[in-house]
Amino acid sequence: MTSDAESFGKRIAHLRQQRGWTQERLAERLAVSRVAVSHIEMGLSIPSERTVVLLAGLFDTEPHLLVAGSNYPDAKRERLPSVASRYTAAEQLRAVLAADLAWLAAGYTRPELRPQWLTRLYAAMHACQDSHELAILRELEALVVKKMV
Repeated sequence: MTSDAESFGKRIAHLRQQRGWTQERLAERLAVSRVAVSHIEMGLSIPSERTVVLLAGLFDTEPHLLVAGSNYPDAKRERLPSVASRYTAAEQLRAVLAADLAWLAAGYTRPELRPQWLTRLYAAMHACQDSHELAILRELEALVVKKMV
């Protein structure tokens, strides 16, 4: 860590603002309070390694890249895993659905696909507690109804 290192909290605030997210929305996706996000961004608290991994996934980067050149403590930096998951459950379903729709567009048929997808999506909606994720799931439901005839 160098004295001219960028504040990790300011980096998080900048990345959040680039995506148009409020502190509340980021807090929901991290399963922390809005105050916790505010404290991280203001440099009043240092996020755990778990939180850094979650942040890296949300910001589509790796944990080490997220903290590189920042004032994130070296001792914590050394314990970070090299990769982070980039998909939420709804985003993963979106990627798989896109592949299935491309497969159908190529002329393949599988009549059982539509009810299977609707069952999968309804189960995910029932379990979902994040408004952003729920919006993605509803978007996917509309795609299945429209494109899987």
